[in-house]
This record gives sequence, C-alpha cells and structure tokens, in this order.
Amino acid sequence: MRLSLTILLLTLAACSAPGEAPRTAGPTGDATGPAQLHWVPVGDTGSLIQMRLCLPSGGVGPLVVISHGSPANAGQRPSMQPASCDAEAVSWFTDRGFTAALPMRRGYGPSGGTWAEGFGNCGQADFAAAGLETARDIQAAIDYAKRLPTVLGAAPAVIVGQSAGGWGSLALASRNPPGVRAVINMAGGRGGWSNGAANTNCQPDALARSAGGYGRTARIPVLSIYTANDSFFGPVIARDVQTQYTAAGGVMTARNLPAFGNDGHGLFFARGGSAIWGPEVERFLGARRDRPLASGAAPGT
Repeated sequence: MRLSLTILLLTLAACSAPGEAPRTAGPTGDATGPAQLHWVPVGDTGSLIQMRLCLPSGGVGPLVVISHGSPANAGQRPSMQPASCDAEAVSWFTDRGFTAALPMRRGYGPSGGTWAEGFGNCGQADFAAAGLETARDIQAAIDYAKRLPTVLGAAPAVIVGQSAGGWGSLALASRNPPGVRAVINMAGGRGGWSNGAANTNCQPDALARSAGGYGRTARIPVLSIYTANDSFFGPVIARDVQTQYTAAGGVMTARNLPAFGNDGHGLFFARGGSAIWGPEVERFLGARRDRPLASGAAPGT
C-alpha cells in the first residue's frame, strides 16, 4: 500500500507542467490554507519528504527554508515533527512577509525512510559528505516550493538551518544554487555530543577542515551564529569552523554571542530566542537585500 501511494505521489509530481505549481499533498496533509503539508520528491532518490508550509498574512511571499537539526540520540529521529507555523522562529519570518518552508529530511519524523546524513565511523568522519546529503533535501524543498503559487518564485530565497540543518545549509552554499541570496547558519555542525557527552565532538579538526572545503567554492553570503554555552559546538569549534570557511574564500559574517539559557545550542527555536538572533538576521538581510524585507519594513522595525 505504501509503495503504491509513493508511486502515485511521484507520478502526480512528475505530471506538473514546467512552471505549474506541484499538486502533491501528504496522506494526512492539506496543500491548501495558511498552514500546509506537502510531500516533496528528493531528486533521483525515490524518496518523498514532508514539508510544512507557513504563509504570511498576505498569502504569498519570498521563500525562506528553515531546516531542523539532528538529535544526539538517534532513537529520537523517528518521533521528530516540524516546527509549527506559530513557533517563534517561524512566525518571525512570516510576520516579515516570508513564506516559510520547513522540510523534514529523509529519515526524520513523518518523512521516514533511510537516514541519509550519516558521517560514518567517528575516527574517519566524513562530515562534508553528510552535509551534502542534507543539502540535497534542502535543495529539493527550494525547487518544489518555488513552483507554488504562495511563493514569489522570482524572488531570491533565504536559507536558514539549525545544528545539522545549519551544517547542511553551509554545504548548500558551497554549491551556489541559483535563486538563493543568503544562508543563515544557526549553531551548525556535526559530531557533537560524542559518545553521549556534552561539550565533546567526534572530530573537531575534521569538522573545521570540512567547513574550509565548503568555503572554497561558496560565494553566497552567510551569517553564522553560535553562543558561548553551546553544548554541541562550543566557542573554539565555532571559531575554527568560521575561520577555515572564510580563509578558504567563503563569504561569512560571524556573530558569536553570549551564553543563552542552559544551552545556547537551542537559541534559534527557543522562546525569547528571536530577541537575540532577530536583530542580527535583520541587519544581515537588510545589508544584502536587493529589495526591502518582505514586509516592506526597514531593518530594525
């Protein structure tokens, strides 16, 4: 039954004419209304991932793709759910006129399927390849969402990612996808909480080298935000990732902030977090926009 449903959904997606909005919706989802669920094909993988779409009050806006992290405990991946449209981090963008897409990548929550983001043995961690798999799902969400009538497809997109989603967003920047104007990395990385211990990393030097590899080809402006009490990627790791990314040629604005709450790794989605990161994001997007922020408001308003 599941195989038949998958084939049907992929067939419907393939039947959309160029420039026509995709017509796929999930078995329990709705592709209409201000909070929507869509099922997105991921390239040639044969997989579908669930994507929540949150609309601004005007019903249409430029695209922001918001990517989730990956829990330290692999057993939590199946129970993950996308953030709700009224979550603070999401509404910060929709209040400013963006249409927000929240894809659940392969192997997470309702998307199910085989987890694609493994980096292998800790001693020989391939963080670069893992990030590029994350980027593949983010790119699929961009390609799909830009064809929807609720997205201003001609307007350049903003890509935001937290933790593993931030790392995948850096990987995406290395590919310089057309139609993306900015990437925001919120506490991005992989290999944190090695062996279940806070403030440890599987291969911090390899992580920094991989960031340098991304920066070597990336030309999209990136805002990179970490906090002083991040239990996954502390200040030394954050600095090394940022330094190697920019030394290799990547365009990055680094903002390393004071401690937030009990663990600054959760700043982006935390209640009250947008009061901290929001002004940084608004300044960054304001300095690099080719049009006003989606709401038409000037930065800081």
